[in-house]
Amino acid sequence: MKKLYFLYASGFILALSLIGFSDNLFTDVGQKSNSDPKFIIHGLFWFAWFIILVVQANFIRKNNYKAHKALGMLGIVAAIGVTLSTLYIFIVIYKGWDAMPEFVKVSRFFLPTFSIMVLLGYLNRATPVKHKRYMFLATVFPLLPILDRASGRIQFGLDLFNQDLFIIIVWNSLFLSFFIYDWLTLRKIHPITYLSFIWFYMVWTISILS
Repeated sequence: MKKLYFLYASGFILALSLIGFSDNLFTDVGQKSNSDPKFIIHGLFWFAWFIILVVQANFIRKNNYKAHKALGMLGIVAAIGVTLSTLYIFIVIYKGWDAMPEFVKVSRFFLPTFSIMVLLGYLNRATPVKHKRYMFLATVFPLLPILDRASGRIQFGLDLFNQDLFIIIVWNSLFLSFFIYDWLTLRKIHPITYLSFIWFYMVWTISILS
């Protein structure tokens, strides 16, 4: 089960992204954003990253380290694309910090967090205990848009639950599941894990108060 954690967790994130953007992909393909190049490119890079994350986890599960290393560079290209396309959207749509709502400020912080952690993951690729934590936790930080959209899609038009509560529970559960993974595999909580969680709440605090 320990070896399957990353496959299941990354698969869950990919599933959330497919549910969240199911209208763009399946049910409302004629919507305006689907013909906007900046959103198309942005979406393609993100889906590439999520898919690569799942495939990479499966390679590790099968002990296929050669394939994992070969696909790793494609993952870095996807991460660079995610960073640049997201930054461009921030610049084009939001004119200044004061014009941003709290959730956008949070996402603005988590974009460089994602990029820096992916870079650290790459630099620590020879140290698996650090590499996998940087890469996976980097992915958890910028999930707010996906969680927001998925929470609405899952309700199927019904008021089944509070969407904000859904986001809080799922987002925190992804972090906390890593605490459990750490304890099962290391018998302690790795510093990358608990410092990431602390930073998560620091960003929310800064964004709310600013």
